Amino acid sequence: MIFNFGIMRTLIIYISIHHQNTEKIAKTIAEVLNARFVKPSEIKPEELENYDLIGFGSGIYFWRHHYQLINLVKNLMPVKGKMAFIFSTSGAKYAQLIAHSHLKKLLLKKDFKIIGEFNCPGFDTFGPLKIFGGINKGRPNENDFEKAKNFAMKIKENLK
Repeated sequence: MIFNFGIMRTLIIYISIHHQNTEKIAKTIAEVLNARFVKPSEIKPEELENYDLIGFGSGIYFWRHHYQLINLVKNLMPVKGKMAFIFSTSGAKYAQLIAHSHLKKLLLKKDFKIIGEFNCPGFDTFGPLKIFGGINKGRPNENDFEKAKNFAMKIKENLK
């Protein structure tokens, strides 16, 4: 593993489109892990070699993580045991189960070791939901941010 003066180098790759739900969660996790966070378009696959732990997250769109995140993972070379975690925000209650499963399979094929997963509700006004004012108004909220911090702290503790 690459350590920078004893600190694990952490990268969070996220994409957040409609209401910046996932960006808010990515920033919360990044603060705890002292991580750099970027969008898939802001990083080249070979740059991942410089990091020990990589988080992959987006909102859930039609039961999948955003296609830009999926395409980045598909274009990665095998990483030989690098650690990763998955996170998401979603309007539908169980959407992340299918979405995380799909992304997890792709990451495992690239030899990542998955060390955690996180999801919370996100404000969603996609399609017909807009007519009704959306679902999960005010989400993610302070409770969700606290859960994201706890998730990141558990990762940090488990890596000591």
